[in-house]
Amino acid sequence: MAYERILIVEDNALNLKLLRDVLQVEGYETVEATTAERGLEIAWGGSAPALILMDVHLPGMDGVAALRALRADARSAATPVVAVTASAMPLERAEIIGAGFDGCFVKPLDIDQILDEVRAVLDRARAERS
Repeated sequence: MAYERILIVEDNALNLKLLRDVLQVEGYETVEATTAERGLEIAWGGSAPALILMDVHLPGMDGVAALRALRADARSAATPVVAVTASAMPLERAEIIGAGFDGCFVKPLDIDQILDEVRAVLDRARAERS
């Protein structure tokens, strides 16, 4: 379902632009943050996102710490969060998923993977709410 709001938390301008452009072309509304702290403010603000794409390696608070904060707060505990990382090693990806992320994109980003994963995670979240 297009028109859902997706929060992108990414400090790399090129990756942020790619994610934004790909999602907006598919009809998703995006809102962006370049730090985890700002991402938390947006997630806990007025219109909650349906999905958060969270870079794991951010300046200041990292994506794993931000995920813990999101899960600990009732306003965002059920919001799906997908990790975005340059860590392609299977063990590192397993640790990321083990931290509680709902999925993982590995950089360099693949447009088809992004769209498939976003659709799958949003579909699962809608099914869980039903």
